[in-house]
Amino acid sequence: MKHPAKEFRVLNTVSDYTRFYGLPAPAHPLLTIVDLAYARELARTQNLPPVTTPVVQQLYTVFLKRGLKGTLYYGHQSYDYSEGVLGFLAPGQVFAVDATLDTSEVSGWMLTFHPDLLTKYPLGKKIASYGFFSYEVHEALHLSAREESMLDSVLSIIQNEYEQPIDTFSQDVLVSQLEVLLSYANRFYHRQFLTRRTAEHDLLSRFEALLNAYFAQYGEQPLPTVQYFADELNVSPAYLSDMLRSLTGQNTQQHLHHGLIEKAKRLLLTTSLSINETAFQLGFEYPQYFSRLFKSKTGLTPAAFRMSIN
Repeated sequence: MKHPAKEFRVLNTVSDYTRFYGLPAPAHPLLTIVDLAYARELARTQNLPPVTTPVVQQLYTVFLKRGLKGTLYYGHQSYDYSEGVLGFLAPGQVFAVDATLDTSEVSGWMLTFHPDLLTKYPLGKKIASYGFFSYEVHEALHLSAREESMLDSVLSIIQNEYEQPIDTFSQDVLVSQLEVLLSYANRFYHRQFLTRRTAEHDLLSRFEALLNAYFAQYGEQPLPTVQYFADELNVSPAYLSDMLRSLTGQNTQQHLHHGLIEKAKRLLLTTSLSINETAFQLGFEYPQYFSRLFKSKTGLTPAAFRMSIN
């Protein structure tokens, strides 16, 4: 799959965003809402060409798209948005559209806001816990009609407040309703993990096979990383961890630690390698870190484990 060009435009503010896409100026300096059907008609009546330049926006965006025909690029992945889905962009992520994108029937909405909107609120810290902001587009959230309606209702409240003159309470109301929207999205995303069991179990099987093959290797090798396994499985690290936690109760790092400890036990019991040599064989640069990890997982130091078995 050909990826979008490396040259891109940086959008630092909400005003940068609306100007770049030929949209009306935002009614709030830190947030804007775009009706996609309206934007489609605006582009048609003004005969505006499609914007295909890749962008890096220093903003958050939540978007619900329906009727879009074609490919969007998100980071190094692509996704065909022929279905209505909810997607997420976080600051610093690359976004682009294919030149053949057909927006003639697009509808839905986009909610874009600057991180400064959240600075003085708990949501400013909590938003980092929403893993869907780091997902690739092919991991977007598929909604039922009822779920779409619920999100549309919350957006309507945000829209109403957004269109009011700014006063002392404006930001409080916007942020509180934004948190409701993200909380619903979080619930729906975790529901998706429960209803897409076939695909997720297939991914779990592939992960376990990859993990077993990695630890079956003999000889010194690098410590396994979450990024390595995510890349091999063509998913993002956050998605892989959420999937594993949903199905097994443990995230990717916990699975890797378990694999390391099991291999360490085999080496300690079946070879004459010293503790330091065992650590190096497993990829640890510092043997003392290996000893600490081993004890934290087993309750024994590597030496005590070897002696207890012997």
